[in-house]
Amino acid sequence: MKKWQRDRGLAARMFLTMFLLGMVYITFIAVLSYLRFPTVSIMFIAGIMLFAQYYFSDKMVLYSTGARVVSESEAPQLHETVSRLCIEADLPKPRVAIVESNVPNAFATGRSPGKAVVAVTTSLMQRLNQNELTAVLAHELTHVKNRDVMVLTIASFFSTIAFFLVRYLIFFGGGNRREGGQIMLAWIASIVVWIISSLLIRALSRYREFAADRGAAVITGHPSHLVSALQKISGVMSRVPTDDLRKAEGMNAFYIIPAISRSSIMALFSTHPSLEKRVAALEKISRQMEMV
Repeated sequence: MKKWQRDRGLAARMFLTMFLLGMVYITFIAVLSYLRFPTVSIMFIAGIMLFAQYYFSDKMVLYSTGARVVSESEAPQLHETVSRLCIEADLPKPRVAIVESNVPNAFATGRSPGKAVVAVTTSLMQRLNQNELTAVLAHELTHVKNRDVMVLTIASFFSTIAFFLVRYLIFFGGGNRREGGQIMLAWIASIVVWIISSLLIRALSRYREFAADRGAAVITGHPSHLVSALQKISGVMSRVPTDDLRKAEGMNAFYIIPAISRSSIMALFSTHPSLEKRVAALEKISRQMEMV
């Protein structure tokens, strides 16, 4: 990937978020250990579940979205663009997929660069010009380059354990009052950890989006192309039928812009920065690039 000045502020915010997550998780383990819960067994079960999700992430996402992997003969221009960007980003070429959808969007998934898939919707290809589509694909390839699926999976490990305990621990009553009290304390601790970690993971996800925007600007050399693409996608999103948005909401963490229906509570816990903040960051990058 082309190299230039790092965004030290963004890197520091990501580091701080990971540090705070670590502190929350260490405290959680200490509480469970103090209450004499079988922490190792719980971690083992959650680890198997999370590993399966991570290992099969590409297949799960393709199936969930209805994405279809296409050959070079089926989508020659799309493949050519991805190939050219991969050379710039020093990446192996991922599989390329297309989703039949009215929602203009794109995503990347896969546990490693060698197992990655980059997908775009038919609506996205119809609405963006070539420069804008190239910028969106560069954003998605930066997610692959930064191994964001792996980073967010690792960050979510103890949050998954906490969610598991919140969901099932309350159904197990103790044999006496003391055991019942321990279970209640563990349940309360799990709720607190799940809420705090969920908010921190969403903050981390927003920072990864900023980093992917930055990567797209570096790869293409034209931050304005991504600005134009984001504005177009966001503008169209408000006119997409609500039913289509609701069908796509489950995959918002993967999309370049979340598909959020007006009534959705997901808007309160977004995995993405606001359009205004992303545009401001890209405009700052543009000014920095002009000075280099």
